[in-house]
Amino acid sequence: MILNLKFSANGGDDGLIQYLIKNIKIENEIFIEFGVEDFSESNSRFLMMNNNWKGFVMDGSEKNIARLKAKPWFWKYSLTAKAVFITKENINGLLAETGFKNIGLLHIDLDGNDAHILAELDLKDLNPAILIMEYNSVFGKERAISVPYDKSFVRTKKHYSNLYFGASLAALTHIANKKEYALIGCNLTGINAYFVRRDLLNEKIKERTVGDAFILSKARESRNKDYSLSFLDGDERYEMIKGLDVINVVTNKMEKL
Repeated sequence: MILNLKFSANGGDDGLIQYLIKNIKIENEIFIEFGVEDFSESNSRFLMMNNNWKGFVMDGSEKNIARLKAKPWFWKYSLTAKAVFITKENINGLLAETGFKNIGLLHIDLDGNDAHILAELDLKDLNPAILIMEYNSVFGKERAISVPYDKSFVRTKKHYSNLYFGASLAALTHIANKKEYALIGCNLTGINAYFVRRDLLNEKIKERTVGDAFILSKARESRNKDYSLSFLDGDERYEMIKGLDVINVVTNKMEKL
């Protein structure tokens, strides 16, 4: 079964998640997602509202979390929301506070230090069945690269283009493999990569290579120096950030885009 499935309006994410939870063993119906903004467009919200899963979400903005808690449905579900700026120095402590173990899904979407946070994560207790990671497809599918770690990384402030963030699919796959997670596909919009714990792979959920799973995003979210949208497309996006520093997560050496 090829897992670039055509479900839902959010790039196939809701359908992908529904397919996965129906075809692998989920010990506890619990999700954790961070980088959720006000939770309006987050992947785990459908899981909560459709499947009644319990969850914990985090975002770096107090205003976003306040808006989330003001939603008319917030009281209807077992959802904990915390406003905190996530770093590799605080992430394991934050997750340990939940007391969650053997959860169903973990989604990391930080638009910045994603690879560094994944590398730092202690997943022994959380032990998620499904891991979702946002990848930067503008970095291409060949190189295992990430933006260098910056504790205070903010995407729009780091480089005006809005294109210099996160990590390549190859980088995230390299780190996930070391934690015993296998890449099984990406969403249709070329934004989110899906990994499943190796012991849960089966005839319906199989590992795929980076080259096979990679989807190039068509999003035209680039910015001009005044932060107005510049609508760059295709290779124009890479040319905008070419020459900036990246770190190779395999060699741990600095390189240039």
